[in-house]
Amino acid sequence: MTISDSTDSTDSAAPSVPGNLGRVVYIASAAAIGGFLFGYDSAVINGAVTGIQHHFAVSAGQTGTIVAVALLGSAFGAAVAGRISDRVGRLRVMHIAAALFAISALGSALPFSTWDLGAWRFLGGTAIGLASLIGPTYIAEVAPPEYRGRLGSFQQAAIVLGITASQLINWAIAQGAGGRSENPLGALDAWQWMLMAAVIPAVTYFALTSRIPESPHYLIATGRTDDARQAVLDIQGPSVDVEARIADINRSLRDAHKSRLRDVFGGRFILLPVVWAGIGLAVFQQLVGINVIFYYSSVLWQSVGIDQSSSLLISLSTSVINIIGTIVAMLLIDRIGRKPLALIGSVGMMASLALASWAFSYKTGAGNHISIPDTQGTVALVSAHVFVFFFAVSWGVVLWVMVGEMFPLKIRAAAMSVATAFNWIANWAITETFPRMSEWNLSASYAIYAVFALLSGIFIATAVTETKGTKLGEAA
Repeated sequence: MTISDSTDSTDSAAPSVPGNLGRVVYIASAAAIGGFLFGYDSAVINGAVTGIQHHFAVSAGQTGTIVAVALLGSAFGAAVAGRISDRVGRLRVMHIAAALFAISALGSALPFSTWDLGAWRFLGGTAIGLASLIGPTYIAEVAPPEYRGRLGSFQQAAIVLGITASQLINWAIAQGAGGRSENPLGALDAWQWMLMAAVIPAVTYFALTSRIPESPHYLIATGRTDDARQAVLDIQGPSVDVEARIADINRSLRDAHKSRLRDVFGGRFILLPVVWAGIGLAVFQQLVGINVIFYYSSVLWQSVGIDQSSSLLISLSTSVINIIGTIVAMLLIDRIGRKPLALIGSVGMMASLALASWAFSYKTGAGNHISIPDTQGTVALVSAHVFVFFFAVSWGVVLWVMVGEMFPLKIRAAAMSVATAFNWIANWAITETFPRMSEWNLSASYAIYAVFALLSGIFIATAVTETKGTKLGEAA
């Protein structure tokens, strides 16, 4: 894979483009719609879970598998995205992802059984994996150096906006169906409309990315230099020194090291220490249980006696908190550093998860007669929102910044692929096991997540080197 390497070389010589900034922002925004679909498709299942359980009469274990199978698709999509985009181009991968998002949305909304529902969700997960890699790659390749950081943040902002949009739409659809996702709404049940709604942003993604230029890096790498010149003019405007820009890209491609998986090993079957550090960051980000909130919060709140309509509204409010935390993180990460921010997040997550565990221990009743005392219920609600905030303001952003900075250039692409794969695997493990764990003991489940939050703080303090202010790979 050559994508990540090509964006880190000598592009700093490119000229400023203030006169064409609006066009660059439009291009980056169009590419970032893949991030919006990433967030939307990942979180939309939250509102549909109860309806799916009711429609197919599935157990907790089956529910976990239906939700988590999309993450296996995501791991697959992320693994093949780089190779495919080097062969067919960045834009074509975006179009493939858009088509898969739309097909998956339609198939998931109209399943015949849990088996084909799982297959459609795997397909949607594949689209998520493609979008998770191709959006940041394309933006980094087309953005002028002086705007790359801000334009690159469009992807993360789009993801959290997609999560929030999915919860807002879920709540609105449920309200139209009497507050319950299993109720009919016209020709379909509410949960089916929730899943089908992703077709609209998918079609928008396809349409807008059909109107932006191909990456000049890809065009030059495939020998289409004249097309690359036209793309540079389209992106940066007539004031750009096209030949200087083409020379920069040629130089970066020539100097780029095409890393392979074997490069991450320091000895026979022994990973380099910096790779282990990246894997640890990737795994701990998921083991704190953040995606329990984004995938299962509706079912979670119903399990302690809150009605479905209110639980969907709570899911929406936590998504808004996620946006706020992400914005705060973007403002702080270059001021106070990556490690301090991650440590603050670990402490905040540990405390809020521990409080949630305490509150959930007061859950009483069974079946449709479950309740939690008002005081403990309030503590649980506040703790969930505080947990999401501390995650968003720290590990939600810090992981991706640090793994992008910590690896030496010669292993960067391969090491990032390994870390990303472990992140998806850990995400799958938490998502697959939560329904069974919550059925076993919800309070104990949150206590386990609190322990992982504590361990994440110990890990970041002892095993990770600060990357703020360093050149790429220098911290290793």
